[in-house]
Amino acid sequence: MNKSSRGFTLIELLVVIAIIGILASIVLASLNTARKKGRDARRVSDVKQLQLALELYYDANSSTYPVQGTITTSGAATVTALAGLTTGGYIAAVPTDPTNSTSYYYAYVSTNGASTPAACSAVACLGYVLKAFTETNSVTYAQVDSGTLTTCTVSTAAPYNYCAKP
Repeated sequence: MNKSSRGFTLIELLVVIAIIGILASIVLASLNTARKKGRDARRVSDVKQLQLALELYYDANSSTYPVQGTITTSGAATVTALAGLTTGGYIAAVPTDPTNSTSYYYAYVSTNGASTPAACSAVACLGYVLKAFTETNSVTYAQVDSGTLTTCTVSTAAPYNYCAKP
């Protein structure tokens, strides 16, 4: 009897499986980077939506921005001030970070540079700072926060690396 040579050998199958595994790992690595860039794009878009809502609020409320409760350095914004944007109809919902669902940092700035709730009762709140943390350096126009809560300055400090002002 003549032995038929149809089918694949074990070595051929292992080589094909190894090649498929290598290609799959390359695809998964690039997908992870694309996901990070996508989340960063959403963060920038969210901050821009908040900027627009704050400008609408400013126009409708005697040229002043909403006052937040307490300034926090942990990365979480005070939602009470931004929640007023939804009740006033300036934005449908206050956006949150896509990874951990925390709010973006918001601080108002009075004309004298102070950022306490009492400061805007005596002096109008004429500015604000919105901050977010991006995962990659794909946001080339990001300003890195120096740690001062009411300014956007270029630095290498954490916890924020994207900052927006009016």
